[in-house]
Amino acid sequence: MRSKIFKIVALVFMVFSSIATAHAQKILIYMDLQQTDHLKAYGVAFWSLNRGVNVEWLLNYRSGSFLIDFYPEVEKELRVRGVAFSVIDASAASQIYAEIEAGNMDVVLLEKAPKIAVYTPENKQVWDDAVTLALSYAEVEYETLWDEDVLSGKLDEYDWLHLHHEDFTGQYGKFYASYNNTAWYQEEVAKNEALARKLGYASVSDMKKAVARKVKEYAVRGGFLFAMCSATDSFDIALAAEGVDIADTIYDGDPVDANAQQKLDFSKCIAFENFTLIQNPLTYEYSDIDNPSSISPPTRDESTDYFSLFEFSAKWDPVPTMLTQNHVAIVKGFMGQTTGYRRPLIKKSVTIMGEVQGTDEVRYIHGNIGKGTFTFYAGHDPEDYRHFVYDPPTQLSLHKNSPGYRLILNNILFPAARKKKRKT
Repeated sequence: MRSKIFKIVALVFMVFSSIATAHAQKILIYMDLQQTDHLKAYGVAFWSLNRGVNVEWLLNYRSGSFLIDFYPEVEKELRVRGVAFSVIDASAASQIYAEIEAGNMDVVLLEKAPKIAVYTPENKQVWDDAVTLALSYAEVEYETLWDEDVLSGKLDEYDWLHLHHEDFTGQYGKFYASYNNTAWYQEEVAKNEALARKLGYASVSDMKKAVARKVKEYAVRGGFLFAMCSATDSFDIALAAEGVDIADTIYDGDPVDANAQQKLDFSKCIAFENFTLIQNPLTYEYSDIDNPSSISPPTRDESTDYFSLFEFSAKWDPVPTMLTQNHVAIVKGFMGQTTGYRRPLIKKSVTIMGEVQGTDEVRYIHGNIGKGTFTFYAGHDPEDYRHFVYDPPTQLSLHKNSPGYRLILNNILFPAARKKKRKT
């Protein structure tokens, strides 16, 4: 009898010991050069958060690695997605924490995956936008919305919003000179004009500026805003031009306000100030914010175009540190309708996170607005240097370790972080 009781007790002890050992173990998803698929790694972090499993983001440790309590389901998902990782014991985890405490590193706890929205028209394909391409490849869920959704107040249903490469000035990207006679351009104009009439706006320009104001209000209330390419500078231009006609006759049926430049209110902008409009309706450029300008001869080519990421103090400035986590410090540049930003036109309150060294070209910026934040990332597609209309889609399976795409996914993940008070 005693022998039988002893066996039962031993069995129970073994079961509980096994459980304790499993939870003492952790999964280290390293994000340095040993990672086989950086982009899918973010997807696993989201997958874990959506299942109630917290993720520790190890800022500046092995290029921003992730640490997760061991669960067989997480391990299986990592293997299925082809993400490199190691299972470590409590002793190894303690050594990592000690190394982080001693250096320019920090641990940020991720607790809940943000609900993601992409502002994009229905007819856009995934490859028309780098963010939706990244989300799709990383297998991160998102929803789409458009002008009517924004203006009806649906933004508050989401934590994080990306602005597709939109022209918020209502000038259709200033594509008129190149594409006015194409079917897709005419369809775009007809569709937008019909929507503006439906929603009670006198012009598409008025509607787009109203959308920009709604988006700004969303960020002020605590939303996380992200934008790339022309959605960045055209957004601030639209805010500054509230009540001012800056769209010429070919876009809205009447001429621009003769005093448009003087009437701009830069206090309404979130990132830029003191910029000058380019009012020629046939010129493929909105203002002098863009640097290098789309209408100027290129100063470099794909082989020489790079920008550098700033290194921030992980313990004192966790947000810009999260947004710049990467396995390289220098990232390949890429063009867009808005390729970069002229440093003197960036507001002093904005944090510069990526720049072309030796120039006044800035590629990556971040700032606070009310209770929320915004991040602007210049260029169109990090793995398509000079993207053109009709270009084939970028295959991210060929760019699994893209530093440029990592910056996008940093932005999508950081709203999941437990908020810390800044030490500065």
